[in-house]
Amino acid sequence: MLGTIVNTCTIIVGSIAGAVMNRGIKEKYKETLYTALGLACLGIGLNAVISNFCKSEYPVLFIVSIALGSVIGTALNLDGRFANLINKRSKSNNKNTNLADGLSTAILLYCIGPLAMLGPVISALKGDNTFLFTNATLDLVTSAVFASTYGIWVILAAPVLFCWQGMFYLVAKVSSTAISEALMAELLIVGGLMIVASGLSLLKLKDCKTLNMLPSLLIPVIWFLIKSLIE
Repeated sequence: MLGTIVNTCTIIVGSIAGAVMNRGIKEKYKETLYTALGLACLGIGLNAVISNFCKSEYPVLFIVSIALGSVIGTALNLDGRFANLINKRSKSNNKNTNLADGLSTAILLYCIGPLAMLGPVISALKGDNTFLFTNATLDLVTSAVFASTYGIWVILAAPVLFCWQGMFYLVAKVSSTAISEALMAELLIVGGLMIVASGLSLLKLKDCKTLNMLPSLLIPVIWFLIKSLIE
């Protein structure tokens, strides 16, 4: 898991560097960073959706996943509970006012993507960490930008990434067929749409409450599990 460890460390280093830079960043530059991050989310999300849509075996599955998952997340009030938890920890510090949005967006950007999801699998099956090292370089820059905008608590995304990539690594080690290309494509489509939603929130175009969409990632997994049991 060398690649995953390196990736996690780069987020920690980048977050610390970004938090230090935050002291000298004026409000107008912070607004610029919000806009830049929002546009980046839109680009990354749309790329994930478009590049994987042609690989989907079930073109309607992502619609069902987003719709059903969002309803489940809203019923559980995941976004509200997460925001309350973060706000209690950050108290009244102004720079952490939008920390919940920033942390959730950072987690999605770090965890949902071809490099972050395929990287651990390739590392486990082939011993090749190229994807993960590339992802680590990107996350180093991204974490610095996020921390300079939202504060040091964005560093909490690092252990989430470690657990996320570790899960893919261990599953791939246990069974090489546990994560099929078809399932990966569906997860990337749904994840891409969630990143787009994060971008819209950052640009203040629409508060999509992205965390409420998290259960959407489970729908394709459940579908493929049921499909394998039937067959």
